Amino acid sequence: MEYRSLGRSGMQVSKLSLGTMLFGGETDEAEATALVDQAIEVGINSIDTANIYGRGRSEEVLGRALARTGKRHSLVLATKVHVRMDDADPNMAGNHRRHIIEQCHASLRRLGTDYIDIYYIHRPSSEVPIDETLRALDDLVRAGYVRYIGTSSFAAWQILEALWVAKEYHLNRFVAEQTPYHLLDRRIERELVPMAQTYGVGLTIWSPLAGGFLSGKYRRDGAGSGSARLRATGEPNAWVDRHFVDRAFAVVELVAAIAAEKGCTPAQLALAWTLQQQAVASVVLGARNLAQFDELLGAGHVQISTDDQARLDQLSPPGGVIVPYYLDDSFADFRPHRYRW
Repeated sequence: MEYRSLGRSGMQVSKLSLGTMLFGGETDEAEATALVDQAIEVGINSIDTANIYGRGRSEEVLGRALARTGKRHSLVLATKVHVRMDDADPNMAGNHRRHIIEQCHASLRRLGTDYIDIYYIHRPSSEVPIDETLRALDDLVRAGYVRYIGTSSFAAWQILEALWVAKEYHLNRFVAEQTPYHLLDRRIERELVPMAQTYGVGLTIWSPLAGGFLSGKYRRDGAGSGSARLRATGEPNAWVDRHFVDRAFAVVELVAAIAAEKGCTPAQLALAWTLQQQAVASVVLGARNLAQFDELLGAGHVQISTDDQARLDQLSPPGGVIVPYYLDDSFADFRPHRYRW
């Protein structure tokens, strides 16, 4: 397993991370435990979750799995805060001090650990000035509950503003951004990637397969393991409307063709492409079971040549977008802050 520095922090994370969004849901506890064991066995030291995954269920299942391994302290454990955790309580969501500190302690209890390696703000918000968010996170770091802080799905300008505020107020700064990045949406190459390289922000990647679309399981003709089922409902489906377009299928078909030339699967090829892009520290694998996980692990052995890159660039131009993911999220807020820091 290859390990990479997480931005300027110097902390080493495996280039592949285990994503646990499905733990306690589609992935039952026995399968989740097996996934954690397998990840550790192959050298993965980075595990990613969030308080909102199953509203705490993922953290609980992961915590028990980690306890069984006895290797918690050799791992880089990440979780997140922001999304609503209680429909009745107006304070159980957002990036304000009360929610951040309360949810940090709740995550610690569920995970069965005394510290979080990377604590991500799950989405940006214009309702809370960034200095309040940073001050709460800084207090958690100084108290020893959190080692490093990060953002998820922030715009480049929002991260840069946060770095500015941290410098002005002498607070711990964000060291990582978890962002969507794949062959159907390369917009982060315009500003986020050069910003991250300039200021030492490590990039971890979510949805590197565009929600599974780049795995090739959806076909232009409706054949395959998912496309026919999705189309047969006859009901409006925003995910289908976004992805089932000619340009997206053209990329999928090219990925499949290059994968066939290399003797790998389309999913492995698409993951390998993301892994080999600039500034990427780690890519999160959101496998549902061991079979999927074992397939995705193979991406680490696939090499994208300059010729492969040129062929892919023709259909998916650098900085371009075919299916929007980056800066396109129903619960992210990219407006300016209401209150000046």
